[in-house]
Amino acid sequence: MRNILIIGSGKSSSYLIKYLLNKSHDENLHITVGDINIINANKLIGKHENANAIKLDVFDKNSRESAIKNADLVISMLPARFHIEVAKDCITCGKNMVTASYVNDEMQALDKQAKNKGLVFMNEIGVDPGIDHMSAMQVIDRIRDKGGEIILFESFTGGLVAPESDTNLWNYKFTWNPRNVVVAGQGGPAKFLQENAYKYIPYNRLFRRTEFLNIEGYGNFEAYANRDSLKYQSVYGLNNIKTLYRGTIRRVGFSRAWNLFVALGMTDDSYSIEDSENMSYRDFVNSFLPYSSSDSVELKFRHTLKIDQDDIIWDKLLELDLFSRTKRVELQNATPAEILQKILMDSWSLDESDKDMIVMYHKFGYELNGEKHQIDATMVTLGEDQTYTAMAKTVGLPVAMAALAILNGKIITPGVQIPINKEVYNPILKELEGYGITFKETEVPYFGYNPINV
Repeated sequence: MRNILIIGSGKSSSYLIKYLLNKSHDENLHITVGDINIINANKLIGKHENANAIKLDVFDKNSRESAIKNADLVISMLPARFHIEVAKDCITCGKNMVTASYVNDEMQALDKQAKNKGLVFMNEIGVDPGIDHMSAMQVIDRIRDKGGEIILFESFTGGLVAPESDTNLWNYKFTWNPRNVVVAGQGGPAKFLQENAYKYIPYNRLFRRTEFLNIEGYGNFEAYANRDSLKYQSVYGLNNIKTLYRGTIRRVGFSRAWNLFVALGMTDDSYSIEDSENMSYRDFVNSFLPYSSSDSVELKFRHTLKIDQDDIIWDKLLELDLFSRTKRVELQNATPAEILQKILMDSWSLDESDKDMIVMYHKFGYELNGEKHQIDATMVTLGEDQTYTAMAKTVGLPVAMAALAILNGKIITPGVQIPINKEVYNPILKELEGYGITFKETEVPYFGYNPINV
């Protein structure tokens, strides 16, 4: 049998494992799931005859190498920073590898060695990055093939709560890593191209410069700019493009409210709060406000941030119990971002019956035979439950499909790569349609780049 090693059995692994187990008899596969804690791994594989779970500590070189040596292909579902040790072992042992994570400098540095050994190291093949690459390149290549020139490309993705589970004023719950939400946009200005001009948005303005989107059947959304929209300009072959903008989707009104936390400094992750473990939520908020012997914390908050009492934002803040005297931080030497995350998790954690939703929106502007055209493409995927989520579906399925295609010799180009070539994206996008992951394309009049407030 052909052995696939999956390292990591976290939230994004459910559909991945299910897909490969369903294919295991016809494709002659044995699936080994390695994790430091095998409880979830055993839950996901059940009693399937073609699968087993092993305890695998990625920091234990001997157990890691042993597991990789016994595999024909390795899928790493670990946090991105841990892929590199697995990748080095795959080079040593001569094994192909698949991840859903961004290619960092360390991974890219293995490209020559992977090519020399004829190994495929497929990365960025989840949802974002992943499905965004494949769906974008399919349309871009199609336009180029008929002689068109791409002059505008905008791409937006959001992990959100499904409409039937949308039960708070923020229209948001954590469907993935809460920390990534709290510190989103930090580490440098957002940069993008607008009509041949480079544009920059500093972090303190990021959530007040948003673009509005409408998706048929799901209503209005907003998007704030990703930190580096230009990262894929040359990768996509868009060197002559006039407008290039990538962003993150939220429901309308989220960003304006979130910006209050940014303005106060509550998303800062660079220093620790003194005596944080003994603070109430109210104490934490008050630590960012000026002293007053008479004004309440609520009054100082509204005055400092100029919030009217009848503003919906005020109701959103109250909904979070932000000013609670009884709820405690209980985190030692915590940063502001860590404390804010704890507060938000009280209100934004998914209930057992909640479902999540992935939303993706592309805009393609192009010129053909002297005329300008625009295609809008949208994709919405809903989760089934807390195990088989939309996030797990859109991350895990393309990873699994790529792994099987590599094993079957359908993806053969060696080296460290992302899924932007036709040999990769065409068959995977076609197969994803069978799982309900489809894009609706609409020809619309070309309006150019015209986001609200940018």
